[in-house]
Amino acid sequence: MTKLKTIIKFYWSVIRRPSVHYSLGFLTMGGFVMGIFFWGGFNTALEFTNTEEFCTGCHEMRDNVYAELQHTIHYTNRSGVRAKCSDCHVPHDWTDKIARKMQASKEVWGKVFGTINTPEKFEAKRRELAEREWTRLKANDSLECRNCHNFDYMDFTRQSKRASEQHSTALAKDEKTCIDCHKGIAHQLPDMTGVEGW
Repeated sequence: MTKLKTIIKFYWSVIRRPSVHYSLGFLTMGGFVMGIFFWGGFNTALEFTNTEEFCTGCHEMRDNVYAELQHTIHYTNRSGVRAKCSDCHVPHDWTDKIARKMQASKEVWGKVFGTINTPEKFEAKRRELAEREWTRLKANDSLECRNCHNFDYMDFTRQSKRASEQHSTALAKDEKTCIDCHKGIAHQLPDMTGVEGW
């Protein structure tokens, strides 16, 4: 214990001692420049994890959900606008994005321990994974959907009668959110046996 105390005292005295060779201004500017490099590197790494290449880097995603996405309107459509994985699964706001990245650590855990590494294991967990994502989207009022689909700019005259009725009533009154009606919009639905309304 005394050895640890001695080490702590030594380092504390080094930190408290004024610099002999460098001015306070130099040290402050150096810290500022290093902070910029650190922040830039951190942000670059964070943005890299939002790329389609990163998301489909493991076969669990590439062979399952990404393959499903390629057959939907979010992948190929008349306007040429493509939604990539992070558009729907990662919030655009920085603080929400960091929180989501921390939640995504469970997915890394699943990759490391092989809980969804075969098509059979993936199918067995599909409903649990889907329900977790639906709950998240419901809790944030389908924020990721609303980053692209702005309710105020919808042209109800170009929608089907049923869609127009739903969008102009339930959504306008904040009774429902996008994910309530649009489950399975980009990926296959899991087995919904026993779920109310299916």
